[in-house]
Amino acid sequence: MKKLLSIVSYVFHPMFISVYAVLLYFFLTDRYHPYQEVFLITIQVIILTILIPISIFYFLMTLGKANSFMLSEISQRRIPLVVNTILLYILITQSIRIELIPELYYFFFGALVSTILAFLFIFINLKASIHMIAISAITVFTIGFSLHTQTNHLYLVAFFVLLNGVVATSRLSMKAHDTKELIAGFLSGTLPQIALLYFWL
Repeated sequence: MKKLLSIVSYVFHPMFISVYAVLLYFFLTDRYHPYQEVFLITIQVIILTILIPISIFYFLMTLGKANSFMLSEISQRRIPLVVNTILLYILITQSIRIELIPELYYFFFGALVSTILAFLFIFINLKASIHMIAISAITVFTIGFSLHTQTNHLYLVAFFVLLNGVVATSRLSMKAHDTKELIAGFLSGTLPQIALLYFWL
């Protein structure tokens, strides 16, 4: 069971959640998007939220500024979170603009706010769970998208709600976070997304 929970932590690593959200949108939307647009946006998201962060992570490892893919030490989070903030800003200003795909724009805008919150928590020595930020954010996005399209995605919503508990259990099992850090992550992920629902629902 512990090994399975560890796998969950990697499969639903925050780096991958952005790609899952994009694929979820294109799979569920009733709006038409040309294949070339779907491909281009997906590739841009992969580059900005996975490939560049991984490259920077390994660069930080060579400098001795990071020792784990999970960034277990709070002091190791500053640079990755700043970099992620910059990359998300580039994404919503240059790629997924509000006039192009408002649903994804507000999702990534919410992700930007959540990342800033996680960075600010560092200054009060609180290591908010980025895993919980990511999984709770995509959960709210899925619920909002279900309401937006007026389509019943009950099973998908239930899956993500359940996944919040599984991811939280996984992080506790790996001793990566305590309950306070998981709650901080959950609130940091859900509240910006809930607040932004007003603008695209």
